[in-house]
Amino acid sequence: MPDLLIELFSEEIPARMQTRAADDLKKLVTDGLVEAGLTYASAAAFSTPRRLMLTVEGALAASPTTTEERKGPKADAPEKAIEGFLRGAGLTRDDLEERDTPKGKILFAKITKPGRPAAEIVAEVLEHTIRNFPWPKSMRWGSGTLKWVRPLHSILCLLVTEEGAEVVPMSVDGIAAGNTTQGHRFMSPGTLSVRSFDDYTTQLARAHVVLDATERAEAIWHDATNQAFAQGLEVVEDAGLLAEVAGLVEWPVVLMGKIDTDFLGLPPEVLQTSMKEHQKFFSVRNPKSGRIERFITVANRETADNGATILAGNQKVLSARLADAKFFWENDLRTANAGMTAWLDALKNVTFHNKLGTQADLVDRMATLAREIAPAVGADPDQAERAARLAKADLASEMVYEFPELQGLMGRYYIEAMGEDKAIAAAAQDHYAPLGPSDDVPTAPVSVAVALAEKIDKLTGFWAIDEKPTGSKDPFALRRAALGVIRILVENKISLPLQDLLGTGAFFFAYKQAVAGTKAADTLKEQGFQNPMFVENLERWKVGNFDISLNEKRISEIEYYPDQIKDYTFYAIFDRFREMAIVPDLLSFIHDRLKVYLRDQGIRHDIIDACIAMEGSDDLNLLVKRARALSDTLKTDDGENLIQGFKRANNILTQAEAADGVEYSFGADPKFAETDEERALFEALDTAEAQITPAMQAQDFTTAMSAMADLRAPIDAFFTAVQVNSDNATVRRNRLNLLSRIRQICLAVADLTRIEG
Repeated sequence: MPDLLIELFSEEIPARMQTRAADDLKKLVTDGLVEAGLTYASAAAFSTPRRLMLTVEGALAASPTTTEERKGPKADAPEKAIEGFLRGAGLTRDDLEERDTPKGKILFAKITKPGRPAAEIVAEVLEHTIRNFPWPKSMRWGSGTLKWVRPLHSILCLLVTEEGAEVVPMSVDGIAAGNTTQGHRFMSPGTLSVRSFDDYTTQLARAHVVLDATERAEAIWHDATNQAFAQGLEVVEDAGLLAEVAGLVEWPVVLMGKIDTDFLGLPPEVLQTSMKEHQKFFSVRNPKSGRIERFITVANRETADNGATILAGNQKVLSARLADAKFFWENDLRTANAGMTAWLDALKNVTFHNKLGTQADLVDRMATLAREIAPAVGADPDQAERAARLAKADLASEMVYEFPELQGLMGRYYIEAMGEDKAIAAAAQDHYAPLGPSDDVPTAPVSVAVALAEKIDKLTGFWAIDEKPTGSKDPFALRRAALGVIRILVENKISLPLQDLLGTGAFFFAYKQAVAGTKAADTLKEQGFQNPMFVENLERWKVGNFDISLNEKRISEIEYYPDQIKDYTFYAIFDRFREMAIVPDLLSFIHDRLKVYLRDQGIRHDIIDACIAMEGSDDLNLLVKRARALSDTLKTDDGENLIQGFKRANNILTQAEAADGVEYSFGADPKFAETDEERALFEALDTAEAQITPAMQAQDFTTAMSAMADLRAPIDAFFTAVQVNSDNATVRRNRLNLLSRIRQICLAVADLTRIEG
């Protein structure tokens, strides 16, 4: 069984494309081989900056001969139908077999496909792979039609058996397959002839090429950390940068250089970002001071001076880059020390969304909403509002313009430089969090208030303009915002009625939109509308001086305004909110994201549905506590079996109520009990209710669920010994009312009707 060796040798492939390209090469070739009948034992793909390589072991020497039986038309079918079938099968009329079937005489064909040698199949599959390779970007060169990510120089394609290596005869755009490759561009230029995969890897290693990207990354990290340790320093970990640098070199040589003392005063994040983005350097930190003092660069060759010339050139370029960063930093500090007024004014000219206003409008809404949220999360309202007004100011800074990924972080530095409270400064950095599932959530009260305000405003705003996520599309990251709200509330154990919070955000959006444009009180006055109450309210709402509890009153007030103002922005937007019912819809969306969040923690979807159906499900912290307690209970035998007992009781009761046209919900009396099991169930229900009621009031769901699970044994015993539909009408009614008590007590904990199984 031969092995297959393929290498596609080209100019440098962008590092970000290499891993995906190696995977695509493996998939396309192996899928093509299997589809053609050529199975194999194993396959592995590798990449370097100049080559994609695939090795396939244990392939068949030829595809097997196959026979396929194909059903055709009826024997008496029109000749044209039979001729079409023959053309499709590639047969003649004499090759067909006529058989009797329940539907009459039918023509059948046996189509035999002879096997083909592996070389023929490989040539066909590889040419198709090369011509249809899914590069994110590709190019053409010369006069050929072939597209590749960079000019393709050579194709190595060998079938290796015990007798030796055979070049697969094929060519693509004049590039003929052969048995040669190239070593390192500088250190080992020249052609290498190979005979097998082992020979290939051995010769490349001698020619200063490390084939495996993982091996290159490990070598880089090992040398970098050793050099830093020798100087009493540490390398700042960056898995993404490590993978990228491993894709830039075939023979990694690690060098450590110094950062000019003029730049050591820059924030470490600025140094790290500048070096990473512009130079692909690793940052080296002094663990005692936390400062970034040196850098690691990875060269692609060894030199006679041990990299001194390379380091000198890199340090010169780095100094120029850091000089720019220092200039931005010093200019930004001057603006910050002046109160950030220039930046805050600049946000008025930056569009957040064409239907949602500018960044300044966003900040204004955030500040008002953060002030409302602050008391519920233990934050000072004044600090929360101040933090929200400054949180996005750094978007107008020169540093963030150059490095957008530093937004928030630079805001923290600049706000601290202004002499503001550290809690306010921290909110600038924290209010974007969490950006991903592994990110920490903000925990400081002011940061929590601003982070919630930012996300609630985004959700209510985009829901208001009907820009909801659809399918896999979520251009405004609203799913991430919803998950952020969930994680902030749940992981900080904050009990907050989310429905009220969403309603507050929606209302703020409405009035801010109403008074932000030309249709404010002054415009109404110009139009000759002199309703004093409306003008007074509008002016009051402008500055956010109102009590949110008056929402309903405001709605009723608006309905009394004459028709002449109904075209104005405030009325139109507020009326649209009522029509769209965005709060229930948005709460449902957040509940859907909560299901995903809890499913990742092993809580079943039906358990979450059972808890969402309960009153107060907009308090996500309590909802999660309830779901976790119910999930833990249902993992026990008592809990699992209780569900069956509950469902049996509920089904019997539902059927009886439908048949009798009455509701059995009151009046179960132990004096009508006829069996010990019946009396035991009465007693067990009394005991459970006495435990569950105070436990639910105290939000002690674990105790409530445990008390409910204790009902399993008496319910099982009851159904084993007692016939509910007794001939005695009084006894039957009493037993149905007893089943109603089971239902009421269990449903007080969660809607168990939604539990599957």
